[in-house]
Amino acid sequence: MGKFDGKVVIVTGGTSGMGRGIAELFAAEGAGVVISGQHLERGAEVVAGIQARGGAAIFVAGDIATVETNQHLVDTAVAEFGGVHLLVPNAGILGLGGVLDGTLDIWQRTIDINLNAVYYLIKLAVPTMQNSGGGAIVINGSIAAYKGFPNHPAYCASKGALVSLTRQLAIDLAPTIRINVLCTGQVDTPLLWKSAQAFPDPATAVQEVAARMPLKRLGTPEDIARAVLFLASEDAAWITGAALTIDGGITAG
Repeated sequence: MGKFDGKVVIVTGGTSGMGRGIAELFAAEGAGVVISGQHLERGAEVVAGIQARGGAAIFVAGDIATVETNQHLVDTAVAEFGGVHLLVPNAGILGLGGVLDGTLDIWQRTIDINLNAVYYLIKLAVPTMQNSGGGAIVINGSIAAYKGFPNHPAYCASKGALVSLTRQLAIDLAPTIRINVLCTGQVDTPLLWKSAQAFPDPATAVQEVAARMPLKRLGTPEDIARAVLFLASEDAAWITGAALTIDGGITAG
């Protein structure tokens, strides 16, 4: 038996990196998984891999920044699996560009995906979650909520807002729905390497970050997935409104 047998989870941005690791681990623990993304081939690949291992998953293509895509995710979860118990708003973009050289379009697109899309999914899914008996929400945030990074103003602002949103919604959604946010550090994913492009020597910058960590390595998608499943599980039944830092210790010093 899996820890999430009979549960249904929506994972946004589930076709690569942390989102893929989260989706795969939920499926391995028995959950029905609805994955969102914009790349049809990658989505099909993730679903096929989950199904080949005996799991249950379906992919929904679309722009997560729109209300329509978020509604489609909820509707698909209900139609395919009978309800929604768990949400993992994970999709995010970097929105690279400083306050002077970045465009207003970059700012708006980053806020739309990293913040507004999270709100849309929660707003649209909560009634179904309540009808399903309640559940848990785990937002994938970032240590950028607390720490500035060069040329990441929109990203840092959006991630900081997610911490405040989590604390507020913990009050509104209790006692039937718990909500927490992970403040993740540097995880070895395509997004990290894209972020490193803000530095003159990206490879050296990534190596230096790993060396500065007390645990002396980058995070892996599996590290994050295990933390998400903990917060979504009954093992975390008395945890809500929390921002859990998971960063190899880099913000400890």
